[in-house]
Amino acid sequence: MNLLSLIQARFHDALQQLVPDPQPYLAMIKPAQDAKHGDYQANCAMSLAKSLGKKPRDVAQEIVDRLELGDFLQKPEIAGPGFINVRLQDSWLAERLRGMALDARLGVEPVSPARTIVIDFSSVNVAKPMHVGHLRTTIIGDALARLLRFMGHHVIADNHLGDWGTQFGILLYGFKNLREDAAFKTDPVRELTRLYLAVRNLMQVDEDDDTRHDPIGNACRLETARLHEGDPENVRLWKEFMPWCLEEINQIYRRLDVVFDHTLGESFYQPMLADVVQDLLDKGIAQVSKGAVAIFFGEKEPPALIRKTDCAFTYTTTDLATVKYRVETFKADTALYVVDFRQSLHFKNVFDAARRWGYDKIELTHISFGSVLGKDGRPLKTREGGMVELGALLDEAVSRAEQVYERAIQEALDQGQTPAILSPEEKAEVYQAIGLGAVKYADFCQNRNTDYKFDFDKMLAMNGNTATYMQYAYARNRSIFLKSGEEVGRFRAQPPLPLLESAHERALALQLLRLEENLLVAAAEYQPNVITSYLWDLAKAYSGFFQNCPVLKANTPALRESRLLLCDLTGRVLKQCLELLGIRTVERM
Repeated sequence: MNLLSLIQARFHDALQQLVPDPQPYLAMIKPAQDAKHGDYQANCAMSLAKSLGKKPRDVAQEIVDRLELGDFLQKPEIAGPGFINVRLQDSWLAERLRGMALDARLGVEPVSPARTIVIDFSSVNVAKPMHVGHLRTTIIGDALARLLRFMGHHVIADNHLGDWGTQFGILLYGFKNLREDAAFKTDPVRELTRLYLAVRNLMQVDEDDDTRHDPIGNACRLETARLHEGDPENVRLWKEFMPWCLEEINQIYRRLDVVFDHTLGESFYQPMLADVVQDLLDKGIAQVSKGAVAIFFGEKEPPALIRKTDCAFTYTTTDLATVKYRVETFKADTALYVVDFRQSLHFKNVFDAARRWGYDKIELTHISFGSVLGKDGRPLKTREGGMVELGALLDEAVSRAEQVYERAIQEALDQGQTPAILSPEEKAEVYQAIGLGAVKYADFCQNRNTDYKFDFDKMLAMNGNTATYMQYAYARNRSIFLKSGEEVGRFRAQPPLPLLESAHERALALQLLRLEENLLVAAAEYQPNVITSYLWDLAKAYSGFFQNCPVLKANTPALRESRLLLCDLTGRVLKQCLELLGIRTVERM
């Protein structure tokens, strides 16, 4: 149930009697910033007055006179130069809340028509450790997959692994020249990681740059070429390395609760690339240029190579092959590429080439994002200047969560409170939930297109818009039912009609019913921060309710039942939204 769309529908019927196209004016209806001004505010009268040649307040009055209120809206108020303040009927809100309680989806209707959406995210190079640079693509992509799937779309999460590039040449060179047999036998994954880093430190340029004046880099490039040419020894080693490399990254995915439907790496598309190049040549989309094959995009844009002079293929070639595969095999309507902003030109060119190639019915969208920075505003690095390994970062997050939790428990004891006594296993679960949730939530609080500073102290704060605060709010919510001995199931099977007698109860009811409205915006804009903003508004409304509206000691049994229902709905919405962000909740903290 989308409150905003229901209100817009009423205004549409009123506005179409005044203007041929009401749609632009409906976008001027938004939630009121202050409850004193109602639940929603329509600011369209001022704009409309110019085209009608009338005073804004007169236009506002005409709109109000034409509105069908029914049992849905109270009589709107006109304020200032022509603002229309809209308030929903309390009885209508109460009925909608009861319907929300009965629905496993909390009143969120599946979208129609549903789309088949491929989400390409994480896409790590498997021959080297995951680092902090892989964090945002992995968790943003996972959150979008969860959200769009919940909204009713058919979502295919695809991890387009880098499993065939220069990084394997580095690994092959290191294995042949620098390996320690005893270490490899004891822990092959750690030894392969050491070898990769050791060879990278010996190289004089980045692995994808020109290596002609870098003997180690050139040797690695030759190992890669032999692999691509089918050299038996290199292919054998590649097949031997792959399971270990995959296990290394899968450990991170398991910790983050990230799951893919498909893991189709560069090696999967390699057999298709020659045909892709030939088809592009045959159709005149690509041209031979100085011994290479390229696609040109006009005088102001650099061309994109799809086959180099040494006959090697490029990322562009592989990405075009994936578009073809996703359209023809997955029948995708949309493909989202969750990749950082530095690849914007690459994807612009790939999408342009794909459309010219004939794949112009699929929506291709680059979901870009900014960088993770340290407190100093610079890219997050280790003391040695290297990229922070993601596994180490997650370990530190959990360790710091343990410290924050144990300190909070001690403070509660010092104040004479009796916090929940948890088993060691329960505590370990709480540490994981808090630590990993803090890392994810801090990222999602930002507009994904901006950089953000990685700060554990802020992430793990027990107040403010943090995962820790949301998780605590959920656990505190659940504790009400533990203390009361009430079975939550009855509030979902036979919910009472809520009594919205106070401003705090009504404010909480309104935020609960805005769930679908916010999820639709988050899905349309591919912005998880819309969900964290909604959670913050909901948590503030719940805090006001909790402080001012006694639940278990309510004045009457009916009021107690009503407030227990509001508590259960709040807990369910908190849990559902956190799940959409890939963040765990615990019943006790």
